Amino acid sequence: MIIGILKEIKNKENRVSLTPFGVKMLVAAGHQVLVQQSAGSGANFTDKEYRSAGALIRNTAEEIYQEAEMIIKVKEPLPEEFPLLRENQIIFTFLHLAAAPELTRLLLEKKVIAIAYETVQLNGMLPILTPMSEIAGKLAVQVGAHYLEKQNGGEGILLGGVPGVAAAEVLIIGGGNVGTSAAKIALGMGASVTMLDINLERLRYLDDVFQSRLNLLSSTAENIEQAIPKTDLLVGAVLIPGAKAAKVVTRAMIAQMRKGAVVVDVAIDQGGCIETSKATSFDHPVYEIDGVIHYCVPNIPGCVPRTSTFALVNATLPYILKLANLGCSEALRKDPALRRGLNMYKGKLTNPAVAEAYNLKYITEDQLDTLLSRE
Repeated sequence: MIIGILKEIKNKENRVSLTPFGVKMLVAAGHQVLVQQSAGSGANFTDKEYRSAGALIRNTAEEIYQEAEMIIKVKEPLPEEFPLLRENQIIFTFLHLAAAPELTRLLLEKKVIAIAYETVQLNGMLPILTPMSEIAGKLAVQVGAHYLEKQNGGEGILLGGVPGVAAAEVLIIGGGNVGTSAAKIALGMGASVTMLDINLERLRYLDDVFQSRLNLLSSTAENIEQAIPKTDLLVGAVLIPGAKAAKVVTRAMIAQMRKGAVVVDVAIDQGGCIETSKATSFDHPVYEIDGVIHYCVPNIPGCVPRTSTFALVNATLPYILKLANLGCSEALRKDPALRRGLNMYKGKLTNPAVAEAYNLKYITEDQLDTLLSRE
């Protein structure tokens, strides 16, 4: 198979979708890997390293889209890439289609085979999304602490306080990988941390893991309303795999927060879980509503690209190898995790959550199996 690796063009996205070691593994398996010039520079991988691993360097994205049977990316294709996509081409990347109507329409029209990192699911877990969620959760607290500083527009509060002065109040909504990682950092910095989740078994598990250092509450509107006014840093960490995030914090609740408090909505990739959230970028990461600072950058792990690239490729490479070695249809037939990652197949939606977001029809798993068995 011919596999294409692109230089990411999303704002300040310095991750790359494959390391030189990953290239070496694919080439050793008999595949051809095309890498766009300087694709790895943001994560400190040189073209020379890719060449030494067996990659062929191409000057432009156009060349790679034209030649590659499978495109491996970090982030979703942007509008300037839309004309380059080809029918039956495999796109394996973070897609977040439930919050991207234009991209969803385009991929359907182009009859692309779209497999989303964030919906690959193995035994109820999300093996590709998990490492990025862990990084995003840790960074959310670091970012929040930065913007709580007065010169950055915040209240002028030290997250951990000092003896005799209260620590900052951190509220985390969602007890998954993002929320758990955020809690580790917030507690490590000495903050007072409250976490809410709808799953009581998850709360019991977290109570054991954190040895009762977290204040754990059921995620109800009442509990959120009571916690919000005293919150200095709010981390939105709600996730429904593949679906648009539920808006669990309203504009009225945000208005109850203190001036200079900070919101970091990590769920912004899926549309955000806070009513006042809108996607920002590393060039313009924050804005204020009712005096509350909002940080809603959708590719937070992109600011630590070296760490993030290694973590991402550790998770994606086994699936990339399977798609390349078996071919797409055979890999989808044999691997349930990859099949759950499939969002659309040659003009047909296969993910119910994405279909629900736009009130579109989708094919069932049995119908997909029938399609795959004919190829």
